[in-house]
Amino acid sequence: ERGRRPRPDRSVAVCQPCPRAPSDHLPITYLAGYLPCRTPCRVPAASGAGQLEVGGAGGPPLASTAELTWGLILAVLRHIPQEDAAVRSGGWQTTVGRDLLGARLGLVGLGRIGHQIAAIATAFGMDIVAWSQHLDPAVAAAAGVQSVSKEELFATADVVSVHLVLSPRTRRLIGEPELRAMRSDAILVNTSRGPIIDQNALRSALSEGWIAGAGLDVYDLEPLAADDWLRTSPRTVLTPHLGYVTERTMEGWYDDIAEDIAAWQRGEPVRVITGDPRA
Repeated sequence: ERGRRPRPDRSVAVCQPCPRAPSDHLPITYLAGYLPCRTPCRVPAASGAGQLEVGGAGGPPLASTAELTWGLILAVLRHIPQEDAAVRSGGWQTTVGRDLLGARLGLVGLGRIGHQIAAIATAFGMDIVAWSQHLDPAVAAAAGVQSVSKEELFATADVVSVHLVLSPRTRRLIGEPELRAMRSDAILVNTSRGPIIDQNALRSALSEGWIAGAGLDVYDLEPLAADDWLRTSPRTVLTPHLGYVTERTMEGWYDDIAEDIAAWQRGEPVRVITGDPRA
């Protein structure tokens, strides 16, 4: 159509790891991908072909992850997948949902996405609290959020939503003590990174009823194995890492990648990612 950019191919590609560094068997020295430019990555070791330079996209999606987070919250609290299945099989009103108005939302992490989640929670009339290891209470207050201890957040929230970057100090941050501290009618939502939550503890929490349910978009290993326990776990709503998968996000990333390649060909690379051996 006139005035519209061509849309990217919407086919889904499954990325497989390269058996060797690309520079070991291809005559290229540049790799462009949709990593945010601030994201550390493992740059393959240089070979006789020379150094491999990596360029990324401009940054993560602006709102798509926050929007999906609310989709998961509502799906779990209102039992939307179960009710959809019931209607399609001839049933009607098989569950009783929970309200958001007046409920407490606990944000584990109050960065950019956490702020977006908080703004929407305010519109729902929720009480919002947050915790992270270095959360500034003044920053939280400016967003209409109360800074609380980790213990208070897990013990009092109706909805716990995770919004942290995965790092050595956040890996397995949420384990058995945190999940056991949650109310039995509370739910857990994770659209951040799977390994932030201890999977063995989560399995016990769901199977033994420590919590009412979970909405998950991220996992320890992706894609999930066909026999992964989560595929048959009760009280869960699962999505296949869709937080960033929207037309607007993909179009922006494709534009950035094309710009990366053109700039590198001119000898003026942009958004260069430096390999971090600790990543």
